[in-house]
Amino acid sequence: MSQELIRLTNLVMEFDGERILDSINLYINDKEFLTLLGPSGCGKTTTLRVIGGFLTPTSGDVLFDGKRINDVPAYQRKINTVFQRYALFPHLDVYDNIAFGLRIAKLSEAEIDERVTEMLEIVSLKGFENRKVTSLSGGQQQRVAIARALVNRPKVLLLDEPLGALDLRLRKDMQNELKRIQQAMGITFIYVTHDQEEALTMSDTIVVMDKGKIQQIGKPEDIYNEPKNAFVADFIGESNILDGVMLEDYKVKFFGRVFSCVDKGFAPNEPVDVVIRPEDIDIVSADEGHLCGTVTSVTFKGVHYDTIVDFKGFKWLIQTTDFCPEGSHIGIRLNPEDIHIMHKSEYSGMFGDYSSYSAEYDEIADAEVTEDEE
Repeated sequence: MSQELIRLTNLVMEFDGERILDSINLYINDKEFLTLLGPSGCGKTTTLRVIGGFLTPTSGDVLFDGKRINDVPAYQRKINTVFQRYALFPHLDVYDNIAFGLRIAKLSEAEIDERVTEMLEIVSLKGFENRKVTSLSGGQQQRVAIARALVNRPKVLLLDEPLGALDLRLRKDMQNELKRIQQAMGITFIYVTHDQEEALTMSDTIVVMDKGKIQQIGKPEDIYNEPKNAFVADFIGESNILDGVMLEDYKVKFFGRVFSCVDKGFAPNEPVDVVIRPEDIDIVSADEGHLCGTVTSVTFKGVHYDTIVDFKGFKWLIQTTDFCPEGSHIGIRLNPEDIHIMHKSEYSGMFGDYSSYSAEYDEIADAEVTEDEE
């Protein structure tokens, strides 16, 4: 049974009258890898800083092992932080960077040596003890920063976009590495990112945030397969999000047709958002389809084609290994388990139509997010 380590209760954070965190309630278990995920400015880094003791909340409580720690300064908490900028000491070698905190704590050299050697092993930097940190690659510097944070044996490690400065291949390697380190050390990691793939790859639990509020908490599979609202559905992976009406349990109507689905518990004839993931759609000939539409664009992605199809003026994204040329008339079939139903929310109508879709547009948006992020 997992044991609760940290609890945030009705946490509010305001700067200059603007509410950055709006009644956050969250508990984090011991030895859990929990990720705060959301766009720039959603409040995830602020949440991390409140947990770390760098910010005092306007109201609400931070509990650690059942004790209120709102007024405990950062250096007295059993919590360490790794930032995107690693803040290593350039004049010290790898060994002395890692040993720095232990020397301040006045541990014996024998104890320091034992702990530093253990950490070098865990972060796969054995043999690098005497290297200058300035001669290391980004991924190696990242590991030194993690080793330095973990050598003091905190109960919690906070990681604020720590892989943001690395190239894609190295990021993927470090994602696996971080998960391995967390399991080897058996401590709680609280991780901040705007990268959904990173969150899905590494986390035991994902907390999706937007506008200072928690939108959904769950395991990666649950967040992906059962998003709570249109924001979560759009932010975690690609989604076609349509207006529908839940006629009764297991029956939904959209685009003038009634479909079987696996959802229940909605009011009769309740207006809903219908989510259909692009990879769950089967392309068939037009005369066999539940719905028929015209292909308006095709982008080759290596493993699959991103195919945009116009159904009655609403553009769907379909990810398929079948090549359907632009202008072709196709049908699609939908299985009940591929149709996900969500209650209407403030995000309804904002996402899910791929009229303006293009891969270049996505990349521009990503670049902006990286610069805005603290």
